Amino acid sequence: MARTDALLRLHKKLLARRNELRQRLGMVLEDLAEHHTSGGDTADAAFDAASEALASSLAEMEARELLQVERALAKLKNGTYGRCEGCGCKIPIARLNALPYCTYCIACQRQIEAEGEDSLPQRHDWSRVRDPNSDDLNVNLSELER
Repeated sequence: MARTDALLRLHKKLLARRNELRQRLGMVLEDLAEHHTSGGDTADAAFDAASEALASSLAEMEARELLQVERALAKLKNGTYGRCEGCGCKIPIARLNALPYCTYCIACQRQIEAEGEDSLPQRHDWSRVRDPNSDDLNVNLSELER
């Protein structure tokens, strides 16, 4: 029951963060759209360009975080939130509290950072993937249309 309560709190935290990011991202995009370069000297133009670049980078980072938050909310909705995408084990609540949209346990995250995402064992069974309308599992490439 304690994990369920913690997940409910995390859900509220994720919703609040999503709303905050949407609002901030909207304001940054508005500012970038309304920004006009002043008729000042070269230093003013350089400052304006640097400010725009910084605002654009921040907006990109916030957009990525918003995507991760929305993905976590979707996982909550379908019941897969809090499970490591690498090994399938439960991600500790302490880690979820620190980073509510994380998708890997600490061990898998460390392995990814050290060796890359391809280093994780594949948890998907691709042998069962097939066309649901076909009873024949053998495919002859010469029979396929171009």
